[in-house]
Amino acid sequence: MTNAKNTRKFSPLDNLMMQVDTGLRTLFGKPSITERPNPEDAVEEGELSATEKDLAGRLMRINHSGEVAAQGLYQGQALTAKLPEVREKMERAAAEENDHLDWCEQRIHELGTHTSYLNPFWYFGSVAIGATAGFAGDKWSLGFVAETEHQVVRHLDSHLNQISENDFKSRAILEQMKEDEGHHATVALNAGGAALPAPIKTFMSLTSKIMTKTVYRL
Repeated sequence: MTNAKNTRKFSPLDNLMMQVDTGLRTLFGKPSITERPNPEDAVEEGELSATEKDLAGRLMRINHSGEVAAQGLYQGQALTAKLPEVREKMERAAAEENDHLDWCEQRIHELGTHTSYLNPFWYFGSVAIGATAGFAGDKWSLGFVAETEHQVVRHLDSHLNQISENDFKSRAILEQMKEDEGHHATVALNAGGAALPAPIKTFMSLTSKIMTKTVYRL
């Protein structure tokens, strides 16, 4: 006999309230993370100059805001995804993005700085973008995820090239994030994601640059 707990179906209102809860946790509380440990726990703190700490803190703030935006993107898509299996894949990816969110925030505080003051703007803007992509169809929604993750990987490569070789903790976090983001892109493409038109990719890249330059300072 099937367990009723495993077959419960949530109403649209239930789903909306869960998305609101996720948003509040993302912006103001403790995000729901997976079972994975923080990569920085496996390495020792390196010796960093004040300049190196300042740069690392700013770059980790950018990465944290990127994860806030990613969470908004996944939540927006969850609201409009048409196929249950697509929603499930997005939910696991969103959970792993929460890991990144938690890791980045912890490292930011260790480096003596703060998260971006503009995070609510990035989150709600991304929810709108994710929902719009979902309305366009699952293949475009998944394609948007794949392209987003590919661009994030390029950003992470850039940050790994900029931070100090002695910043072992930040590097451990960024390396694991890079691996995860590449995996999320592959999952999205294998699930049927379509390649986006070049103008959309260019627009996404320009938007990312604006966010990066703003968050570096705020």
